[in-house]
Amino acid sequence: MSRITAVDPNAASRAKELLDGVKAQLGRVPNMMRVMAQSPAVLSGALSLSTALAGGTLKPQLREQIAIAVSQANSCEYCLSAHTTIGKLHGLPPEELNAARTGKSADMKTQAALEFALAIVAANGRVTDGAFTDIREAGYGDEEIAEIVANVALTTFTNYFNNVAQTKLD
Repeated sequence: MSRITAVDPNAASRAKELLDGVKAQLGRVPNMMRVMAQSPAVLSGALSLSTALAGGTLKPQLREQIAIAVSQANSCEYCLSAHTTIGKLHGLPPEELNAARTGKSADMKTQAALEFALAIVAANGRVTDGAFTDIREAGYGDEEIAEIVANVALTTFTNYFNNVAQTKLD
């Protein structure tokens, strides 16, 4: 049972518009969004950052692999399940989904991004010069590096939120 009560989208007051938008986009309202709806500011912030990053330069598959790696590192069962499912929808094969849990990929550039993402988590954002050099040498520029950091931050936020709330798996 969730520690924070999930909001019924039909009974929501201030969050109704946000939840209606989620339902229109996904066809349903995931439990995480229903729990976040206790604070429309929290739900709005999460949705806004997610939408902004979806319009960035990182491919959807890499964003999901980052989310899987970070969710595994943060022991978030809810997000790990969700991003594995979303990764499948984006065409990631099972071996890549499983490898992402440990920051691995058959593609060396993807693996460099996953290793950098995990370095961010492990060092609370204070990555070493070596980790920064490695991500640059893998071919990532400033825009992509900024988006990797933002994806780690978004995933860490949702991981912490779901771990605190003990959000029920959909």
